[in-house]
Amino acid sequence: MDAIDLLRDLASRPRHVADSLRGRLGPLELAAHPGGHPNSVAWLLWHTGREIDVQLAALTGQEEVWARGDFGERLGLGAEGAAVGYGHSPEQARAIEVQDGEALLDYVLATLDALEYYLDELAAFDLGDIVDEAWDPPVSRGARLVSIIDDAVQHLAQASYVLGMPQRD
Repeated sequence: MDAIDLLRDLASRPRHVADSLRGRLGPLELAAHPGGHPNSVAWLLWHTGREIDVQLAALTGQEEVWARGDFGERLGLGAEGAAVGYGHSPEQARAIEVQDGEALLDYVLATLDALEYYLDELAAFDLGDIVDEAWDPPVSRGARLVSIIDDAVQHLAQASYVLGMPQRD
């Protein structure tokens, strides 16, 4: 197994969690803010898609899935939806309200598709390319891909955890 095969396996894991959310994303579930936290389930899923999408577009030079799939309009998030969510104030996080859980999940899965297609184009030697010199040390393509996938796994797991909590009457 080479490094690309490992990344493919790692990239398949967020898909399994996302698929397990199908049929569990009604308006009440999407609006859940456990403990009053500003990041709702909708925010977690939206952010998962956005962080994959924006960072992948920077690596590929292609248009974001967000624009190609008209997800901004489908999800009704307006200009706020085109952000990524890093550094969101509590008010900005609470502004991410989505009623259509299936459309939100479609977006996340479309970004995961784009990630998998990108991995199919790479060879192991591509992973060492420096893609971001703004950090010390500079970030390689491989490290960026691991970071993208790790963030997706974390946020999808958070959403899954919240959805597994008992609902209060």
